Amino acid sequence: MYTRRSMGRTEEQAGAAPRRTRDPEGRRAAIVEAAVSVIAERGIGNTTHRLIAARAGVPLGSTTYYFPSLGDLVDAALEKVADECRTTLAGWEERLRASPATPGPVIADAAAAYLEDRERAIVEYDLYLAAARDERLRPLVDAWIGEMTRAVATVSDEPTARAITAL
Repeated sequence: MYTRRSMGRTEEQAGAAPRRTRDPEGRRAAIVEAAVSVIAERGIGNTTHRLIAARAGVPLGSTTYYFPSLGDLVDAALEKVADECRTTLAGWEERLRASPATPGPVIADAAAAYLEDRERAIVEYDLYLAAARDERLRPLVDAWIGEMTRAVATVSDEPTARAITAL
């Protein structure tokens, strides 16, 4: 039987495309990032494995390989957004601690920066709405609100911190 290897040539020498290096974590991260984009564009309720696979540029089977259910994939996307929020909140808290006498400008700058990232703001609002209906998502929202309230409470009393967080 004829094979390219039996003729003494490698696939690359025979003109075949070189094989891609396997990067399972990179592919998983790309799928999650695509899910965040699709959620921002379409909403959680209109998000599908097929849309995410197309956005990530991966075969549909890859999304179901890494995330057997759509719920698992949406949860991973929302967890990614929550992790990014925690990082952002840590930065806000640092800035608030550095200027406890004048927190207003820090809070205003933080709010303006937050609103510049429209995709992220939409995903977070979608998360809040989804958590109102799906109790599995409530811990993510509760943690985010709690962390923001704690950050603001470093320069204000608790009721003011809750009011600013709600705003």
